[in-house]
Amino acid sequence: MEPFGGFGKTLILLGAVLMVLGVVFVLAPKIPFLGKLPGDIHLKGKNWSFSFPVVTSIVISIVLTLLLNLFWRR
Repeated sequence: MEPFGGFGKTLILLGAVLMVLGVVFVLAPKIPFLGKLPGDIHLKGKNWSFSFPVVTSIVISIVLTLLLNLFWRR
């Protein structure tokens, strides 16, 4: 058994996750409904603005939960 075999696999997995996150950050502005669903909080004042996408966060959480359960169910 190699002493760093598990560490190497972890680094490969971490790299793949970072690549996927990078693609998501690049493509996220092109998704029209992201952050604009009914229930998302948008407050705008004279010199400030605040945005908290509550419903978008819930939808993303449900989709990721379903995908992860689909792929890692044993």
